[in-house]
Amino acid sequence: MAGKIEKSDAEWRKQLSPEQYRVTREKGTERPFTGAYWDFNENGVYKCVGCGAELFSSEHKFDAGCGWPSYFKPLAADNLENDTDKSHGMTRVEVHCKKCGAHMGHLFDDGPAPTGQRYCINSASLKFEKK
Repeated sequence: MAGKIEKSDAEWRKQLSPEQYRVTREKGTERPFTGAYWDFNENGVYKCVGCGAELFSSEHKFDAGCGWPSYFKPLAADNLENDTDKSHGMTRVEVHCKKCGAHMGHLFDDGPAPTGQRYCINSASLKFEKK
């Protein structure tokens, strides 16, 4: 992946919708069962809404029943980074785009085989490209 993308808040606000900005730049979370992709089943690739990096494939998507799009593995693990998130009185693993720093969601160890992982991702942080 090429170098990191850095933009001012004004540039991000111009590019993103208010909800996309809140989620990706302010580490927000969309309400469960409301995002565009939680109950979406077309074949393709989910990209970062901020920079277009390919992050997840529909082949790895599953219904976790949590109200957010969930994937058992990323399409390209090198396109994501993880950090410790201690907000809201709990410790979780935050997932963000390596290229532009966009907050995606969180990673949990309660997913299906073969990885046992669940990438719980906000629809507002993604854009879908049909294949």
